[in-house]
Order: sequence, then structure tokens, then C-alpha cells
Amino acid sequence: MKIFNSLDEINKVEPTVVALGNFDGVHRGHQEIINRSVKEAETAGLKSAVFTFSNHTSTLLKNVEPVKNILYHDEKVRILEGMGIDYLFNIPFTEEILNMSPLDFIEKILVEKFNIREAYCGFNYRFGYRAQGNPEVLMKEGIRRGFGIHVQEPFEIDGIVVSSTYIRKLIQEGRMEECTRFMGRMYSISGEIVKGNMLGRTIGFPTCNITVDNTMVTPPNGVYITMCTIDGIRHPGVTNVGVKPTVGTYEKNIETHVFNFDEDVYGKTISVDFIRHTRGEKKFEDIEALKSQIASDCIQAKAYHREKGMLR
Repeated sequence: MKIFNSLDEINKVEPTVVALGNFDGVHRGHQEIINRSVKEAETAGLKSAVFTFSNHTSTLLKNVEPVKNILYHDEKVRILEGMGIDYLFNIPFTEEILNMSPLDFIEKILVEKFNIREAYCGFNYRFGYRAQGNPEVLMKEGIRRGFGIHVQEPFEIDGIVVSSTYIRKLIQEGRMEECTRFMGRMYSISGEIVKGNMLGRTIGFPTCNITVDNTMVTPPNGVYITMCTIDGIRHPGVTNVGVKPTVGTYEKNIETHVFNFDEDVYGKTISVDFIRHTRGEKKFEDIEALKSQIASDCIQAKAYHREKGMLR
């Protein structure tokens, strides 16, 4: 997959079938659009492409709180590459693009830069100044300029439309199993493993700690059954998200006890996949009560992992 990180880099690309959208979660609805565009490109002998912005459009809108990210940029690129895309147009959303009329957006970007022959988008796709562009505008201009438009109707699971907004809600409410169904994969948080207060190791439950990235949407405080990846190897574990109220005042962080694992991994990257929320965060009377609860959390998580064949 060839990645273009600015419009200036795009010159005389081969004719394309382009999937249009922010694709901030690359959820199952997004996957449907992208998969259809890839198949169309293969059939027509064209290049498949995804056009998305490297920053969320909310970052430039006045009086609008920036939207929390569902995916890290590198993770998004990796997922898209795995879907067989030829070109990724990963363009910064700028003031210039923000203020483009829909017709200029089509002419200067889709036609001149992307050499578009076909486009796929969602039913709610918007573009151009004040989001005045929509699928109907694309269809009208496509007829005039000679490119085709295919609009994906709402993609539903159990009668609920799959959307990034709904997935953010699921994550923020700790509904991780539902989140997995709607995303098509487990929600994941990654980061560099840093030293904590070392209490976990002292009481027999060493943890891999990562700080919370405030640009990312995160689950509510509590305990989760998880799978994590360190050095490319998958490990079952149990994860606490929170501020450790029993032992002091701390910033929200994510600490994972990895089962049957006791290596020095400080400075390495850990990726934590959230499977199930088991309980909320609680302040305990003392360290012994906390230790007893952690042991219980581990028993519950290990039982789940054994049932799924992920732990002996």
C-alpha cells in the first residue's frame, strides 16, 4: 500500500476507485464500504484507494470539542493495509479544505488529484464548506464528469446503525463485548510500559503500566479481562483502569497483570485488547482487602481465558 501524506505528494496516480470517509474506527460499516471498493477496483482493473484525513475534522471546528480517537494512527494504517488497499490518501484536514466549496472539493481533490473513476461512501458522508456536500451532490457531479458513485446504506447490527459515535459510547460505558461485535475486532489501547508505584509487585501481582492518552476514548474505571501483546507475543491477563484510590492520589492509568509472565519489559510497547468489563473501581479498606480482591479478579479472568483455550 502506497501512502500519500499530503496533496502535494499526489501527482498523476493511476485511475482509482476511492472509498470516501473519515474511517475513524474502521468499524464493520466502514469495512463494508472499503471491501466493496476493493472488489470493484479488482474487477475493473483500477487502483483501490481510501481517502481519509490524518486529523479529525472536529479539531478545526470552532466551539466544538475535539472528538476522541478510537484508533491510533499507526493502527488505522495497519488495518487498512490488511484490507488490500493500493493507495491511502492520508491528508491533513486544513483550513483550505475546510473552506472549499463542494464543487471545488470534487474538482481539485477527487478529480485532479485522485484521478477518480468510481467512489464509495456512506449514506451520511459530508464534505466541503459547512458540510454542504453530500452523496446527492457527488451523484450529480459524477454524471456530469464521468465517474460513478455508490452509496452504502446504514449498516445495522440487531437493528442498531453501526457508527463511530455509537462505538465511542460503548467504550465509554465499558460495554466491551458489544464494542467487539460492532467494530469487528476488540478495542485496543497501546503505550510504552512505564514504572508505577511497584505496589503490584510487592503484593504478588506485578503489572505492566501505561499512561492514558487523552486524545483517545477510554473505558470507564474498573477491571477488565484482556489479552495483551508484547514483542509480538499474545498473553492473557487482567487489566485495571483507574486512579488506584486505595493507595493514594494518581492520574488515570492502565495497569495489566499478565498471567505466567515476569520479564523486564520497561520501555517496551504493550497493546491491550479489552474483552469484558468485570467490575467497577472501588476503594478498599486496606491493602489486604485490595490484595484479596485482585486475587479474585485473577481467578475470574483465568477461568474465562481457560474456557476460551487461551490459558492452561
